[in-house]
Amino acid sequence: MPERKKSAMAGGRAVFGGAIVCSLALVAGGCQSLDKYAVNRNRKPRPATVSPSSDGRPPAVVAGDEPARAASDGRRTAGAGADAPAPGRAAPGQQYVERAQRLQTQGNLEEALREFEKAIEVNPTLTVAYLGAGDIHRQMGDYAGAERRYARAAELEPTNFSAQYLHALSLQLLDRTGEAIRAYLRALTIRPEDFDANMNLGIAYLQVGEPAEGLAYLQRAVRTNPRNAAARTNLGAIYSALDRHEEAVVEYQQAAELTELTGPVLLNLANSLGRSGRYEEMVNTLEQLTRTEPTPNAYERLGAGLFRLRRYEEALASYRKALEIDPNHFPALNGVGVCLMNEWHFTDQKDERARREALDAWRRSLQIQRNQPRILELLGKYQ
Repeated sequence: MPERKKSAMAGGRAVFGGAIVCSLALVAGGCQSLDKYAVNRNRKPRPATVSPSSDGRPPAVVAGDEPARAASDGRRTAGAGADAPAPGRAAPGQQYVERAQRLQTQGNLEEALREFEKAIEVNPTLTVAYLGAGDIHRQMGDYAGAERRYARAAELEPTNFSAQYLHALSLQLLDRTGEAIRAYLRALTIRPEDFDANMNLGIAYLQVGEPAEGLAYLQRAVRTNPRNAAARTNLGAIYSALDRHEEAVVEYQQAAELTELTGPVLLNLANSLGRSGRYEEMVNTLEQLTRTEPTPNAYERLGAGLFRLRRYEEALASYRKALEIDPNHFPALNGVGVCLMNEWHFTDQKDERARREALDAWRRSLQIQRNQPRILELLGKYQ
């Protein structure tokens, strides 16, 4: 663009021929930069993914991760109800449990599961056998089987924290999130400060679109373990969902000091930096991200940040780069339209090529995503 061109930004907005058009959030309103949903099992990748802790350890903060499948999470509590043996006497079926645990330690999961099932057959109220069988189903990726066994353990011993927590976890892994929330709440009545239960409950509330409900639980998880990167990342996601972006940035940056942030989390950090008006930092973060993970979302958000910094030619180039990767990325099409319409304005409305290309970009965007009232308004105004 010629040097004589003045900025089209006025109070954070772009001025087109006397009209004021928001150019970042509304025009590029289809950007999926914040993922409010935390669970992903390599089935439906989403921009930012944090899995619940499946074995008592911090979850991995990666896109498309699979839950860890450890044999035991150290939450064992032997049956204390009808199956409790007299002092010095083993409960019926306990010998099968001990044999199963040895086999499990050796990695012989199928044999171990058979021994746990023998214990259940001998003693249908032996909680530890249901927990052991549930663990093996979970290790084998059979979350439905794990849920059935954990549910029975929780029914037998309502005050058994392990049973309630693991039942909640299996429900969450099955995407039965509402039921998981209720089960986590039951677990927390038994052990209110448990780190995993608090963190996973906060994640579950994010999944169902209720970040305000999950806030206190993730705050408690961070207080319990302030050096856990996953907890801080999820707390950042909650703050982002609540439009508390300065606090989100703090949590993401704290997480970055503890671990290397994944691409989706860097994208969320950049989004919160932008929403906080920290565009230089936003651009720096996204330039780093595009060097390692050059995704359409990253380039589109980079274009938005550059536009806010009035680096319009670079912004247009970033939007075009996003479209080279994915021609159907409609937020980038919106960005191209904004940049070109700005260029038309800069030339005193003489560059008809820019105007026509801008309108073409917006029309193409609406073909992909019809529910964009702001783009419809722009198209009607300038065509």
